[in-house]
Amino acid sequence: MHLSLSSLMPSTSPYLSPSPPPFILILSKDQNSALLFPTPSNFYSQSSLNNTNTTTVSIKQNTFELTFLVMENLFRLADHDEFFSRRCVWVNGPVIVGAGPSGLATAACLREQGVPFVVLERAECIASLWQKRTYDRLKLHLPKQFCQLPKLPFPEDFPEYPTKRQFIEYLESYAKHFEINPQFNECVQSARYDETSGLWRVKTVSTAGSTRNEIEYICRWLVVATGENAERVMPEIEGLNEFCGGVSHACEYKSGEKFTGKKVLVVGCGNSGMEVSLDLCNHNASPSMVVRSSVHVLPKEVLGKSTFELAVMMMKWLPLWLVDKLLLILAWLVLGNIEKYGLKRPSMGPLELKNETGKTPVLDLGALAKIKSGDIKVIPGIKRFTRNQVELVNGEKLDVDSVVLATGYRSNVPSWLQEGELFSKNGFPKAASPHGWKGNAGLYAVGFSRRGLSGASSDAMKIAQDIGTVWKAETKQQKKRTTAFALSVECFWEIVDSGAFYNPILNIQLNFWLFETSISELPHRTQQRLIKTFHLHCLFLLSVLIG
Repeated sequence: MHLSLSSLMPSTSPYLSPSPPPFILILSKDQNSALLFPTPSNFYSQSSLNNTNTTTVSIKQNTFELTFLVMENLFRLADHDEFFSRRCVWVNGPVIVGAGPSGLATAACLREQGVPFVVLERAECIASLWQKRTYDRLKLHLPKQFCQLPKLPFPEDFPEYPTKRQFIEYLESYAKHFEINPQFNECVQSARYDETSGLWRVKTVSTAGSTRNEIEYICRWLVVATGENAERVMPEIEGLNEFCGGVSHACEYKSGEKFTGKKVLVVGCGNSGMEVSLDLCNHNASPSMVVRSSVHVLPKEVLGKSTFELAVMMMKWLPLWLVDKLLLILAWLVLGNIEKYGLKRPSMGPLELKNETGKTPVLDLGALAKIKSGDIKVIPGIKRFTRNQVELVNGEKLDVDSVVLATGYRSNVPSWLQEGELFSKNGFPKAASPHGWKGNAGLYAVGFSRRGLSGASSDAMKIAQDIGTVWKAETKQQKKRTTAFALSVECFWEIVDSGAFYNPILNIQLNFWLFETSISELPHRTQQRLIKTFHLHCLFLLSVLIG
């Protein structure tokens, strides 16, 4: 039997007083979230909110009056934005920051564990990096079996290397399959752990429309899923602001079509820089690629087998240093000596370098052939820009029409997360993979393992299992018989009546277990104490949310 809120508050009545209670507590119909905010002066004039009840909650000498509502969807308050410019939301489960592949994977695994959650996303869509900040020709660089998320494989008819569009379709179907509905246009401004309450406080600002709506989410668990590529890196190069040609970052690059016939300087020689240069060549532009440091270039496939897949197979039997040696031998056999074309290899092997610094080896998709033919010119570092030229560190000057900065991305975690134990100043977990997924006080990180989508999926499953274990342990009373539940209520009030300190943090998961029991089956005395227990929870929630 699922109880309505009114059945827990038999003394409530429609609010008719000209002086409404100072606070309104709204519970979502699924009981997964609660929202608290000051009562607007003209709130009760809104016909869409006319089924309003109030109750007076008294504990010892303190009396509080709250307005309670139950809404079909707690977050669909668009018609009342002027009322809710500052809101607090209790989340009955973890808050996941980021609706990219890592956040979706975590949400899906939590769904499988039966744990409720809220996903916050600053953009208006899932996987905004893939949808808005990638070039048109992009495909997955690894075979699809290494890129699928937990619990749902790619469609069988997808190619081995799905296109950007196909991957987005897969993510959208993934979210639909697991009923993941992020709160879009919610940009997290700060997140901090409140040691007094033992809860996380996550403050956001709405990025939609002209109204600045602020929301504070209160939760026990916080999952950081903003990933390694949250913000673009813009280099500081002398004279760049004075350059008269077009300057854009690789995240803004879509196609080489608009660069046809132009001289384009591509700054950066990673996977993005190589592929942008190749795309420019294919659109009859003249790219020059700046190579400032050493780089590992590996063939995408060897004898029809993915190089990554070969590396994974070898890692099962061989040490890392030996796998690196074998990969470099295979690269030399397939690609030849690339150093004579200006591409010097690092002293570390490709896998060791990835583990130590996060720098990913470049998988050759055809750019190397263009470099060898001279269609892509490799040049050293930049000294300065002038109005129409770029001066290199070797003194050479080049005329260029446009500049594409393929200078990579970085984590933005330090800009909003107020924490210093799990994350370092560079926005990555301090502990190396596979140990960097869990911090203290209910803090988790997913998508920072530097092991791509497979690493993110692995971390997502561990996080969901960790939270799910606690969740199930704390909610298993729901599965007990009603008599056992009644006994627990009686025991709880024996402690309260004896004058012992009531610590609601022990029960703050709330989980709204009160609503899961048929109150009509309980003894009358227990019913009254059950209602009083609910009032205690509401008062504690009130004290937490208003500080």
